[in-house]
Amino acid sequence: MSNLKTTPDDILACARALVTSGGYNSFSYADIAEVVGIRKASIHHHFPSKVDLVRTLVARYREDAAVGLAALEQNVQNPLEVLRAYADHWAMCIEDASRPFCVCALLASELPTLPPEVALEVKAFFRFISSWLTSIMERGSKEGSLNLESDPRIEAEAFMASVHGAMLSARAYGTPDVFATILAPTMARLSPANAH
Repeated sequence: MSNLKTTPDDILACARALVTSGGYNSFSYADIAEVVGIRKASIHHHFPSKVDLVRTLVARYREDAAVGLAALEQNVQNPLEVLRAYADHWAMCIEDASRPFCVCALLASELPTLPPEVALEVKAFFRFISSWLTSIMERGSKEGSLNLESDPRIEAEAFMASVHGAMLSARAYGTPDVFATILAPTMARLSPANAH
């Protein structure tokens, strides 16, 4: 039966939506069972505990991000345009509400109360994105396609913080356009056309 094959993915998709809307402690296996249409025992079969479920969710989220970012870099060569495409991806996710908030950014706000296994995965996601952004900043600085005012690693962290902060503001104001508006000065500053 094909449903058995997709059930873990259905559970993870449901968990992602629930985490994104309310955080780690906002849902139980009963909530997932109701949405997915399976028994709680079936969820426990695939993910013995909530820690296992969310740890797997975050690890998969990082793997998906790695695939997506690799594809982005294959399709877009210019580092400024890579950053713009990354920001545009999130703007689109916020606009159409398909992924209105980064799962790991939301979980990072709960870090002090997360189980250690989940916290480790969240930190690994941030290290991964930071490392990727640093490589983009370094390449852009060497090629002259990015105007950096600080060390590439600091610029990467600042860019990541700007993206996550803009997500938070878009959510707080309930206005998707806020995301692009907040990121616009950062993108303009990074443009070599604005170099002093």
